[in-house]
Amino acid sequence: MTDKTHTPSGQPSVPLPESEQMVNQPEQVWPAAAIDNSPALQTQPYPNNPQPAPQPTYVPAQTPPQVPLQPQQPYVAPAQAYPSPTQAYVDGPANAQQPSVNFEQPYPAEHQPPPGDSQASGFQHAQATTTKKSSRGLVFLMGLLGVLVGAGLSVGALFIATNGFSFSGSVDAATLNIQPISEDSSLAEAVASKVTPSVVNIDVYTAPSTNPLDSLLGNNRNDSAGDEADSLSKTGLGSGVIISSSGYILTNGHVVSGGQQFLVNLGDKQLEAKLVGEDQSSDLAVLKVDATGLTPIEVGDSDQVNVGEWVMAVGSPFGLEKSVSTGIVSALYRSTAMQSSDGVRIYANMIQTDAAINPGNSGGALVDSEGKLVGINTLVQTTSGSNSGVGFALPSNYAINIAEQIMQGKPVQHPYLGVTLLSVTTSNASSLKTTATTGAYVESVVPGSPAEKAGLQVGDVITAVDDTNVTSSADLIIQIRTKEIDSVVKLTIKRGSATQTIEVTLGPTPLE
Repeated sequence: MTDKTHTPSGQPSVPLPESEQMVNQPEQVWPAAAIDNSPALQTQPYPNNPQPAPQPTYVPAQTPPQVPLQPQQPYVAPAQAYPSPTQAYVDGPANAQQPSVNFEQPYPAEHQPPPGDSQASGFQHAQATTTKKSSRGLVFLMGLLGVLVGAGLSVGALFIATNGFSFSGSVDAATLNIQPISEDSSLAEAVASKVTPSVVNIDVYTAPSTNPLDSLLGNNRNDSAGDEADSLSKTGLGSGVIISSSGYILTNGHVVSGGQQFLVNLGDKQLEAKLVGEDQSSDLAVLKVDATGLTPIEVGDSDQVNVGEWVMAVGSPFGLEKSVSTGIVSALYRSTAMQSSDGVRIYANMIQTDAAINPGNSGGALVDSEGKLVGINTLVQTTSGSNSGVGFALPSNYAINIAEQIMQGKPVQHPYLGVTLLSVTTSNASSLKTTATTGAYVESVVPGSPAEKAGLQVGDVITAVDDTNVTSSADLIIQIRTKEIDSVVKLTIKRGSATQTIEVTLGPTPLE
């Protein structure tokens, strides 16, 4: 007969060496509670991931020979190979659930069984084994109770010593002050309560398309009330920030672009808004509702924002009004340019955050831990179209400056160099007669511009602005937009085979 062994999971394992097998016995799977008849073992199921069972005393597969016992002398069983508790083993017959016998304990004189009475001796030792296990369990429970009591006392002492787990301290390199948060509300709750009244939802409506093919394609469906052919359809949504109690609302230009009607949801009421003005290149616009007593947002200083600082994004993602999400400032001074239907939009010095920004958040607020506006949520970098933890907000100092110019009815002005440009690449460098392979090629210079006054010439290739590399015309435009009007910048240029630097004082965009 081939002996098989079983692991606690019931899966066959490698057969034991012949020297360790208990031969001539029927097969049996690992039992639920070994072969100890103690009640504790019999009533507990074996776990899904079995751990080593409590140390059982194994009964050999064959009865030891009956040897007359001498008074006060321990009985010693014949030397046999018994498997260790961590090994698989071959058990005896299925009905051989015998009491455990400990052959190493001497029989007390008063409990000497009659010679040959193996059943009586087994009964006595089963009682001794059960009593010993109960004692061990009691010791374990008492030890566990002591540990729990000690831990409770330690936590209580720490609670008292720290005044309710409120910490403040200092570090040698920098001072660290952590203010305790109110028990009534968390930081996020307090900031959301302050900011949400100042952030609104904007629904954008346009007239149905006049393309005759749309009626054939079924594209003339109307989302607004009524079935009139000339009614407006809801074509977009976004968010806005109240910056004046008299009804001025700052938002993104791409939110209102192409819109003919704008409805602003204030929470308790919905008002129609008028477009005051838009600065296409900065992607900012201002709306106005006919209302007073609104709650304007408190404006912070975006120049003081630091990487790692806590921030909250507030807006209407997917039209879900007054939604908030929290995160940190991931990076600063992110700049890019994007082509839109009405020109190039330049995004300079944006704040990067991992606070969730989704479609509908555009034009909403990015606020700091004091509920002050530090940015206008504008862009996300994503491959799915939704939040991927990389969002961007225009700095509040920049956005408010643009908004004030729009509100005052002035043309929006930006830093101005006064050149027209081409991007240099390896494919067009030879035709442009330059040895540079990247940069911004000066195609023309506007007369009287800051560029002409500084000595820039046609054919120059600008390769850096204030030691920041420029690899294309877009790079140069973005770098100039990050500066202030009347600021002085250092341009690195390649003229022929020579490299030189010139300084330019940027002027304002000329008024048309």
